Amino acid sequence: MTQAPAKLITVREFLKTKPETGRYELYNGAIVQMSQPIGEHEEVTGFLTVEISAEIKRLQLPYSIPKTALVRSALGESAYSPDLLVLNKPALKSEELWAKYSTVQLGASIPLIVEVVSTNWRDDYHRKVGEYEEIGIPEYWIVDYLGLGGTKFLGKPKQPTISVYNLVEDEYQVSLFRGNERIISAAFPELNLTVQQIFDAEN
Repeated sequence: MTQAPAKLITVREFLKTKPETGRYELYNGAIVQMSQPIGEHEEVTGFLTVEISAEIKRLQLPYSIPKTALVRSALGESAYSPDLLVLNKPALKSEELWAKYSTVQLGASIPLIVEVVSTNWRDDYHRKVGEYEEIGIPEYWIVDYLGLGGTKFLGKPKQPTISVYNLVEDEYQVSLFRGNERIISAAFPELNLTVQQIFDAEN
């Protein structure tokens, strides 16, 4: 007996009907429940959230870091729940889905987006690089604290790396940072943070 495929839905249908509890994303019209992150993943994400929040406060920037906001794809019926999302609050007035669904879709609203790599590293390195580039998000970090990504992204031997993608003439250019190297961020140029400090958050 052949099982009928699940019905694909639009982003708007997803936003209207997704469960209130748990984390979900929409991938090309299919609802995907996000697995609970491991402790190390949460520690790295939490550390970065605290450090970037402190920089936002220090510089008195009109930014916020929401807990569960979604980013709508520009390429199809997809919506993602990033590990860390920095929003430019004045730009939110142009976001048609923000007030009701806490969902953004314009690059001007998102100075920085961060994904902390899990076992589904292909999503972060393949799918989301293209998606976030198309939206026009100026800066995207892939925080690969276990060195899980493919060798074409990390080289040989693979090692823990933070990949910083900056939008240059509508295309991402990537810089790799490791060990005691200081992260160079266009969104937060005065941020004084090394890769090792971020990865040590799990200890």
